Amino acid sequence: MVNCVVRNWEGQEVGQASLELKVAKEENAAHIVHRALVRQMTNARQGTASTKTRSEVRGGGRKPWRQKGTGRARAGSIRSPLWRGGGVIFGPKPRDFEVKMNRKEKRLALRTALMSRAEDLVVVEEFVEKLPRPKTKELLAAMQRWGVPEDAKILLIVSEPAPIVYLSARNIARLKMTPANQLNVYDLLWADKVVTTSSALAKIQEVYDA
Repeated sequence: MVNCVVRNWEGQEVGQASLELKVAKEENAAHIVHRALVRQMTNARQGTASTKTRSEVRGGGRKPWRQKGTGRARAGSIRSPLWRGGGVIFGPKPRDFEVKMNRKEKRLALRTALMSRAEDLVVVEEFVEKLPRPKTKELLAAMQRWGVPEDAKILLIVSEPAPIVYLSARNIARLKMTPANQLNVYDLLWADKVVTTSSALAKIQEVYDA
């Protein structure tokens, strides 16, 4: 179980929150999280890189010169892989990079990754009403009041997408915002600080506690 201090918009301590999720055994934790991370990054590849072989390159239907008597090396096509503008040998072709992983393993890896960031977890009260209009400067100032370093990479977890919060956060290059039910291993490991609202923490407990 992880116990966290809940802070308000001004950065003052206003309560406590807890998070308890089942995680992988210590001897297997690094392995299963690594597998989930590799799977996510591999599945993000489009696999659309494509090159043409000598049979697909346009032209080259006629033998460039006769076989003997010219003093030059014999050649059958100007689209040989040895020629400039010719086909490509063993070049990439469209392919599917998908790596499969069992659903229970994926959820276990996600819970393990989340609980491993307990020391970097910052829990705050709902602050949508504190932003009457989108304002990046005010959100950054609040982050500093919550103890988030100015140059830290931040993962902001919210219970429900809020347009005002999104518009305030989208211009911060080092910040990613995600709903509580759409967490992923890469973002959890990428961030220096994980900032979550108290309602989002409760939703994480509800969605992933299985």
